[in-house]
Amino acid sequence: MNSRISDLRSYHGITQRELARRVGISSAAMSAIEREVHIPNVITALRIARELRTTVEELWGDMKEDAKREK
Repeated sequence: MNSRISDLRSYHGITQRELARRVGISSAAMSAIEREVHIPNVITALRIARELRTTVEELWGDMKEDAKREK
């Protein structure tokens, strides 16, 4: 699970539904992104990062390292 997105949403007081609306995707798509079932395209990733006042690198930059640690 991408807890960074969830944590930042909570920090900024934004619901998953509201973030999805601001980014221009469905709530189901945002849920899939947070659960790491779906990796967003570049434009969507940039929009999510912008809304959460962070960078794409902060949100997804170490996914390979996270995957290695889970093994």
